Amino acid sequence: MTPLLTTVFAFFVAGLVIVATGKNPLSTYRAIFDGTGLNWFFHVGSHSIGVPFTSSHVWFPWATGSEAAFNLQQTLIQTTPLILTGLAVAFAFRCGLFNIGGNGQYLVGALVGIQFGVWFAGMPGPLHVTLVLALATLAGALWAGIAGFLKATVGAHEVITTIMLNWIALWLGSYLVGFNGPMQDPRARLGGAGVSRDIAKSAHLHVFWGNPLLQGLHIGFLLAVAALVAYWIILNRTTLGYEVRAVGFNPDAARYGGISVARNYFLAMAISGAFAGLAGGIDMLGWEFNLDLTVVSSFSVGGPGFIGIAVALLGRGSPVGIFFAALLFGALQTGTSTRNLNPSVFQPELAGSLTGIIQGLVVLLVAAPLILLAWQAARKPFRRKDTGS
Repeated sequence: MTPLLTTVFAFFVAGLVIVATGKNPLSTYRAIFDGTGLNWFFHVGSHSIGVPFTSSHVWFPWATGSEAAFNLQQTLIQTTPLILTGLAVAFAFRCGLFNIGGNGQYLVGALVGIQFGVWFAGMPGPLHVTLVLALATLAGALWAGIAGFLKATVGAHEVITTIMLNWIALWLGSYLVGFNGPMQDPRARLGGAGVSRDIAKSAHLHVFWGNPLLQGLHIGFLLAVAALVAYWIILNRTTLGYEVRAVGFNPDAARYGGISVARNYFLAMAISGAFAGLAGGIDMLGWEFNLDLTVVSSFSVGGPGFIGIAVALLGRGSPVGIFFAALLFGALQTGTSTRNLNPSVFQPELAGSLTGIIQGLVVLLVAAPLILLAWQAARKPFRRKDTGS
């Protein structure tokens, strides 16, 4: 019940903020919900879709080309990287590590995805996409592996090292795509704009729902769902997952049982970084297609890596929980955008801050189970005194 109560309370507090602005929280939340596209599931009717390569049509319960369908596509696009960055935090948690370097790992994966998406333009599409995503995943794993290696060898705390690596990735990315860096588009360099070159068409992810020209839903979403399955299999059906969980429960007992704690620290951080690096590669190949200096700079105050912390905490480390937590935050990002939220209902500029309020409250209240346990433990002596036991 804790994640559900945490979410309800976060929305309640955000509703008080809406009341303070003189607006109705119920109508505001209704407008945000409609903007997410999740209302698409309630628009059941008699629709038809064409069968590929034929002139036939079949009945379908929902209108796949409606505005609600388009909004839902955008929500799922936003959800995709949040699933992966949530996994990046959750996997490290299982080993007793706190990976808050998701932004840096995502950014490194994005940089590698852009560069190799520009290169090898003549390569067949599926092979090109596979190569780019594999290298972006590897880049994220190596970047997080630095923190894991330092933790395993000299005991450097992963919170400090991942924060430092975030800033290194930020300034490295800023140099590469701006300030006349090697990845900056030569045509943009003349105008002083900091942006990389566009990736080749062969590196674009296939859009399986919606119009590719309007950022339809790409197969990266399916890869993120597959990553949830892989996460569950690794933790619950492999020797590596058993060792990672054992180290997370008690590193001293795991070491006494013959498990290499240092090795698992490194592997847990590397696998966590691999998830975040894959998120960066998917976003570059799925809908961004280039990397802008403004986007890189925004990672100093936010980004999918930080939201992934809230996703992992709210999802309690379970694949199903992470999926729905990522969907919640992805829906909030879409529903509060200036395109979807009617200014007469609530100002989109202020509505975007509601997401930050809810995320902050989720992180703050994640300690609720520990507080409850401490409260129960404090009450036990008084209960025994009252009953005479």
